[in-house]
Formats: sequence, C-alpha cells, structure tokens
Amino acid sequence: MSNQQSRIFFIDDEQDIRLANEQTLQLAGFDVKLFETAEDALPLLNNLWPSAIICDIRLPGIDGQTFLSEVQKLDNDLPVILITGHGDISMAVDAMQKGAYDFIEKPFSADRLVDTVKRALDKRLLTLENRTLKSELQTQDVLGPRIIGKTPVMSALRNNINSLADTDADILLFGETGTGKELVARSLHEQSKRSNKNFVAINCGAIPENLIESELFGHQKGAFTGAETNRVGKFEYAQGGTVFLDEIESMPMPTQVRLLRVLQERSVERLGSNESTDLDIRILAASKIDLKTASDRGEFRDDLYYRLNVVTLELPPLRERREDIPRLFQHFLLDASARYGKEAPAIPQNANQTLMSFKWPGNVRELRNAAERYVLLGDGCGLQLDDNASPSLVPCVPMTLPEHVEAFERALIEQALSESDGIIKHTMHLLGLPRKTLYDKMQKFGLDKRVYK
Repeated sequence: MSNQQSRIFFIDDEQDIRLANEQTLQLAGFDVKLFETAEDALPLLNNLWPSAIICDIRLPGIDGQTFLSEVQKLDNDLPVILITGHGDISMAVDAMQKGAYDFIEKPFSADRLVDTVKRALDKRLLTLENRTLKSELQTQDVLGPRIIGKTPVMSALRNNINSLADTDADILLFGETGTGKELVARSLHEQSKRSNKNFVAINCGAIPENLIESELFGHQKGAFTGAETNRVGKFEYAQGGTVFLDEIESMPMPTQVRLLRVLQERSVERLGSNESTDLDIRILAASKIDLKTASDRGEFRDDLYYRLNVVTLELPPLRERREDIPRLFQHFLLDASARYGKEAPAIPQNANQTLMSFKWPGNVRELRNAAERYVLLGDGCGLQLDDNASPSLVPCVPMTLPEHVEAFERALIEQALSESDGIIKHTMHLLGLPRKTLYDKMQKFGLDKRVYK
C-alpha cells in the first residue's frame, strides 16, 4: 500500500502537538496529514478511506465526540483514536462505548501512539478486505455456483449475462449438450427484475407432439377429447416471469407458427378459446444445433429464427476452455462431498493434466457426473480417462484416516486459492488461517499460488 493510501489524519488545535506527533508518525513510516479543526478533515473522508484518524477530544467548533458521530455516519468501522486529557477520561470511555477505536491519555509516549495506530490501521485494512471479499462472494452467489471459469470466453459470457440480465430482450442460447444452457437461463432470470416470478423450463423435445400445444398454450374444457377441465398453459403460468424453451429445434412446425404469434403479440389463446390473454413474459430459447442452418434446410421456420435471434449467447464446449476443467472438477468434488456427506477423496498429483487431456463429449454435465462418481465410489481410488469411454475409476490402496484428513485439507486450500485467484490475503480470510500456517501447508502440499491466478 502506498503512503498516500495509508495516510493518517491527525487533528489537534495546538500546533506544537501537531508537529511533534507528525514527526513521530513519519519516523514510524506513516504519511501524515495535519488538521487544526475537525471541520477541515470531515469532507475528505468516505467509506472506502483505508486509514485511521487521531483526534483530540477538546477542539474549537466540532469537538472530538461530535466528530466521532459524524464519522460513524459515513462508516461505522472507520477507526477514530481519541487523545484525552486527564479530565476527559469519562468522555473518552463514553466515546469508546459509542464506537471509538481507542483513546490515549496525555501525556503519551511515541511507542504508545505508534502501536495504537498500527493496530487501528491493520483493523481498517482487514475490514476493507472483508468487504471486498463479501461483495465478490455475493456476486458469485448469483453467477459463481453456475457460471464457473476464468478463461476469457467465460469472462466474456459473464459480462454479457450481467449486461443482458435485467433487460426484457428475448435471448437465444446456443451450445452443445451439457454446456449449461439452462444454468445460464436461470442466471439471467435470477438477476432480472422478474426474479420473484416463475421461471418455467420446458424441454420441447420431451413433450409428445400431440400434447405440446396444450402444455404451452393451455386449453378450454372440451377443446379436444379428454379435455375435461380448463388448463392454464406454461406461458400463462409464467406471467411476469421467464419461459425457457430448451431444445427448441425439436418443436413441431405447427407449434412454431403459434409460438411466433405469441412472441410478436405477447398474447396467447388457449386451445378451444376465442379470447386472448395478454402476456408479460420473457422468452429464453436454447438449441444445440445451428438454427440458421436448420431453417435453410426447411427444418425450422426462418421467421421464427429471426424473431428469436435478437441476441445470441454461445456457450463454449469444455474442450475449448480446458484451463477451467481443474477448477470445475474441484468445485463439483466439494459440492458432491457436502451433498452426500462423504469426505472428498484425494486427487492424484497428475489428475489435472489427465482431466484436461480428456475430450469430455458430454461437457460440464459429464465432468460433474465424473466428480460425483469419484466421491461416491472412488474412495482411495485414482482417475482413469479414456476418450473411447466414460471416465472410470481405478482401485488402489485405501487411504488411512490421516491421509483422508490431508486430502480433504488440501482440497479446501486448493478451492480457497481458486476462489481467491491465488491472492494470499483473501485465501487466509476464507480459511481463517494465519499467513505462516497457510504458507507451511501450501509448501507441504506442493501448491503454488501462481497456478490459480
């Protein structure tokens, strides 16, 4: 941290005291800015200010106690150290109860002042780091558990999701099977103003052709044989929310005609009814094939394609972002371990290279399944990946309890390093470990923070 960033504010109306303590703090390595009044210092403070304040209690104008109250309105955690005379002790104690960091009784030694300032500054920096980390984790709560990856293509995808989430634009998601199209759709919904309404997912390829229109648009009693009651369709059920049409390339041609009308007019008529219902919905559609090519072959309506293709998000296959595979596998491993109540088994030293060399035709879904099998069946086993078959497990010598503990400990440290992008301070806070302990454990397990940047 630069001197400018760690500048200490010292407020006292006596010039001799200001200059003497400026010298003390400068000799201790601090950059100091002096103020004669609290009114001069207040405008320069904000809730991101990374340092500490030393303030005399008895000041002309705004006194130390009033100054403390004003600072706490900006940031309750900003450390204010009060300088007090003997007669001000009761006021100082009262100020401490109201949130002052500490008080120093006059006359005080240089060591006492420097020690207090160092502790206050350490606390302030830790507070700001924790806030930053909490903010990052809150962001990951939205995207992190779903959209994991540090490769440029995944960073671009996350940026696009952030930009598009709170709009009403219909979006077409394109990607191979298992790339996470529904997860992206849910992320778009959860970050939008529609998040408190229904997210309705429909697999167009899983509904029989003779039932799909009734499922989507609903029907009136007597509309066809077997329609014994009125039925609300998926579009009406999603009112105010989001409809996700997965495998839209499987939708029958007659249904595509009716869907186009819904998209254009934002209204729907139930089968057997002459009345239309206005819709306030957002449509997210997904396909594993190129719809433009399908429309050129006459297998998908071109007018529906162009209506859907307002914005297209492409989800990359796993083989195009291999650097994300170890991070994903570790995430799925710990997730499955927590879900099934089993300890995460040790990962062989060469596992990352093995995982990255596999083609993963089933993409993220296949990788998740492999991690779950590894937790459920691979206790003390190694990974074996063959491009001609699904990932399998190779038995080896069972681990002892200490080996289990070490394996789980290593997995947690790797996960924290990954989430912190290799930043040691963030990793320390995630794990609750002192710096030296963390470094000792990283050395023990052969972990290099540069790998996780």
